[in-house]
Amino acid sequence: MIDRPLPAETRIGHVHLKVADLPRAIAFYRDYLGFDLLLDFGTAAFLSAGGYHHHIGLNTWESKNGAPPPPGTTGLYHFAINYPARRDLAVALVRLLEHSWGIDGASDHGTHEAIYLHDPDFNGIELAWDRTPAEWPRDADGAISFSRKALDFRGLLGELGDQAAHEYAARLMAAYR
Repeated sequence: MIDRPLPAETRIGHVHLKVADLPRAIAFYRDYLGFDLLLDFGTAAFLSAGGYHHHIGLNTWESKNGAPPPPGTTGLYHFAINYPARRDLAVALVRLLEHSWGIDGASDHGTHEAIYLHDPDFNGIELAWDRTPAEWPRDADGAISFSRKALDFRGLLGELGDQAAHEYAARLMAAYR
């Protein structure tokens, strides 16, 4: 038996979701989150960022017109979409606000900033921006120390550098008091 850890460069390449309504799911991931639609086969679709073969797969093979799993059952809690820069996370938040899509929560975990929401089929999504490992909080033994502080919406949206960002921040902060 080989007893070696995975290489540090290992990544999860894509997520494939069962959805009830394919056009509705495509519209959400394309229009609300900004992914490019690569292929639509009528019962399955593949979306991407930056030309990757696909980050998001959607299908109705076993779920057409189905209901989300009820609370108290097993399944996907959420998947994360990690943005390369903090500004990109701010743009993603503004895109959601412009489509009047609500968020379920937001946190600063020390290692990363996260915005939580769900798609139209109630699949959990985390939109995230990772700080560099050198910035991660660590305890006295050097282990990563996670936190769950309130996300600084004003600072995040300040990455966009315009008045609209400050207005969005004020609206968000009022909603989370």
